Amino acid sequence: MDEENTQPRLGVFEDRILTVPNLISLARLAGVPVFLWLLFSQDERYAAAWLWGLLGATDWVDGWWARRFDVVSEFGKLIDPVTDRVVLITGILAVGIDGSVPWWLVGAALAREVLVAVAGLVLGVLGARRIDVTWWGKVATFGLYFAFPFLLAGASDVGIADWFRWAGWIIAVPSLVYSYLSAAQYVPLARTALGEGRAEPTIN
Repeated sequence: MDEENTQPRLGVFEDRILTVPNLISLARLAGVPVFLWLLFSQDERYAAAWLWGLLGATDWVDGWWARRFDVVSEFGKLIDPVTDRVVLITGILAVGIDGSVPWWLVGAALAREVLVAVAGLVLGVLGARRIDVTWWGKVATFGLYFAFPFLLAGASDVGIADWFRWAGWIIAVPSLVYSYLSAAQYVPLARTALGEGRAEPTIN
């Protein structure tokens, strides 16, 4: 019997946790309350926009580091997508409540996130294998990570607020379209993942 197959699979909290990618993810997660504090307690839309933009722009860093230096962990596979969703969804809701962004745009962006999240949970319950993020999905998420902070900065009182507002809308519209295109792209991928997941032998 192969020695590798006799090794027990480590659980999420038994694997490596204190790695650089995981610490980056946790630091990004810790930045969310600071963003909310700046926006609602300090009324600092411009500073909050910069922080949110930083949290979004570093989305790729943890994953790249994990692959580049071979420190992929089960905990990292869990915390990375959780952090991405928390940063994006919390921020979008916050700017909607703040009134910096119209609710129709907030609703359209969140509806897609909820749709993908629910579909992912259902597929997981049905035994589908994990689906990798598509290129269109990455483009859409990256665009929204910049569009909403730009719109937030555009609602601030800084001298170049108008520039941020126009730039935000220029990025937001195509990013939203791409996000729904990527959601549609997941349909055939989900069928394949479900079939492959059910076809895999069960190891007792």
